[in-house]
Amino acid sequence: MLFNVLKCKVMHLGYKNHGYSYRYYMDGKQLDRGEEENGLEIIITKDLKVSQQCKQAYAKASRMLGLINRSIKHKDRDILHSLYKSLVRPHMEYCIPAWSPNYVKNKELIEWIQHRFTRMIPDLRRLPYLRRLQHTYWSLRKEKRQLN
Repeated sequence: MLFNVLKCKVMHLGYKNHGYSYRYYMDGKQLDRGEEENGLEIIITKDLKVSQQCKQAYAKASRMLGLINRSIKHKDRDILHSLYKSLVRPHMEYCIPAWSPNYVKNKELIEWIQHRFTRMIPDLRRLPYLRRLQHTYWSLRKEKRQLN
């Protein structure tokens, strides 16, 4: 297999792995060291934390929510649910088994997208967040039963 040496990097993972005294070569060229790498839209950092990935997922999902909010004049609950499931959730769920957030701050960042979405539904806007979640959850369950 041929490698593009210019695209190859070395990343030392973990806190105790201080491999900075070593130099790695490929085809006679020294490889660069990297702090983070983005492959297939998954950000891998040297400490293996997923904060950057959560921020990226949040940013993409937030842009899609903004697009929906600006574009849709008649905000019917069913239409908004369909748009949310098809345009927003894929950004938050892409390769989630690989980067599953485990810190509270990362989970809250992802949860904030759902919080914003539930406020977009006009008849739920004034309810507390947990009540809005219950209403959206029930309507999603009803929709699944209708499909079966």
